[in-house]
Amino acid sequence: MTELTLESLIDDGNYLGSERARLENKAILDELERKKKARSMAVPTDDNRVKARLRELGEPITLFGERQADRRDRLIYVLSQITAARGDEIQMEEESEEESADEEEFYTPGSLELLEARRHLAEYSLPRAQKRVAQQQITSKLPLGRIIDLRKKIFAEVKRFSNLGSQIGDERPISQVRFSPNSKFLATGSWSGTVKIWNVPACTTSRILRGHGDRVGGVAWHPQATLTQGDGLVNLASGGGDMSVNMWSLNSDAPLSVLKGHADRVCRVAFHPSGNYVASASFDTTWRLWDVTTSKELLLQEGHSKEVYSVEFQDDGSLVASGGLDAIGRVWDLRTGRTAMVLDGHVQAIFGIAFSPNGYQIATGAGDDTIRIWDIRSLKALYTIPAHVSNVSDVRFFRGECLPPMSTVRENGDVAMDEDVDTSNDTQEEQTRDEWRYRSGLYFASSGYDGFVKLWSADDWQLLRTLTTDSGKVMSVDLSNDGRLLASGTYNRNFQLYAPEEIAV
Repeated sequence: MTELTLESLIDDGNYLGSERARLENKAILDELERKKKARSMAVPTDDNRVKARLRELGEPITLFGERQADRRDRLIYVLSQITAARGDEIQMEEESEEESADEEEFYTPGSLELLEARRHLAEYSLPRAQKRVAQQQITSKLPLGRIIDLRKKIFAEVKRFSNLGSQIGDERPISQVRFSPNSKFLATGSWSGTVKIWNVPACTTSRILRGHGDRVGGVAWHPQATLTQGDGLVNLASGGGDMSVNMWSLNSDAPLSVLKGHADRVCRVAFHPSGNYVASASFDTTWRLWDVTTSKELLLQEGHSKEVYSVEFQDDGSLVASGGLDAIGRVWDLRTGRTAMVLDGHVQAIFGIAFSPNGYQIATGAGDDTIRIWDIRSLKALYTIPAHVSNVSDVRFFRGECLPPMSTVRENGDVAMDEDVDTSNDTQEEQTRDEWRYRSGLYFASSGYDGFVKLWSADDWQLLRTLTTDSGKVMSVDLSNDGRLLASGTYNRNFQLYAPEEIAV
């Protein structure tokens, strides 16, 4: 399969297929435009006047079983059809000009650096999306029996998670915890303004990073940190109450660079999957996109009416989601700058937001004690989970971004049912790959101010496991990429580790 690029996408003459497909697409767009204009038509609301207008147009004044609202809708449809046939402009209501002035979109000049970044983001995300869809098509062809076996095996392991240990992490509450990409380190940010890197599961301090003058709101690892990224390069980002975002290496206690521009405290931060950009959410009602290489601000994005608390990138790299204290989430297309979807449904502030590895589902956790699952394809909420009895502070999907060692997989519980039939290494490795691809995104974790960490299935949204902590408020949660560990950061200054029973860590 030819790799999809920006150039091939633009030059593809078969994008809309045949001439017939183009005409059908044009008809659909024309119909949508007609309906949009029809909604703004000046039509009487009095039923007698509606009937009189229909009589003037030579239409039946009523149809069998038709209600007053249906009759008015029929009048709007008839008028819009007549106007469209004439090619006239539809008469708008008197208030329409004022409303359009209030709702008019506004644009701000963008820099050449932003233009180049948008092009790079498109070039980066297109082939990744193509590979993801191709893999999903392969996974969808797995036999039902194989899927049932995988699901049972994975969920049985998830249900065996238990408390591994607890460690005092700082002098003040732990605001966020995040595992490194190789799953051997845990980064913690605290209200004392300190970022610490811990060896896990030993819970010994690897490095203490002091650079913020106020509480740390979020920490994020570079996608290639501890893997291929050099220790002297940017490996970690943190946002603080001092309105700055600090970029850290793994061999220095001082930040490599400090990104300034926000007018209020910075909460969550996130690395783009390419590692070239960082997003930061702030109480100044904006989120911003930064260039890691130049340490320059590329984009200041408004759109929330209150403070922006959380921000997260989609794995393809084309979308970013932001959640605010206005109870609204927004999905943004980084390639165009437009809003791709509005996540409107929570009644309290959104504190946690996460993209599923499948690329089209989003989970949001809010102060209304619920987790909502959204589908970008249908632009609506799929499911609402009554998750905790107090604020949902964080949501994290499991991501199997790299295959674990074969020895690890054999220790992770039951073996495949057909292993006794074919014990070759190739067969075992193929089964391991199938399991790991299917496992990624199959479950997620949530934390709440009720003192619990919970694990949920991501296909039927059912509770798999409830884990207790030694605190009344759990501030953050994360799952390691190798599937062996779960960490939570709490209000009483410690973090806790969990692991499935009977698995060596």
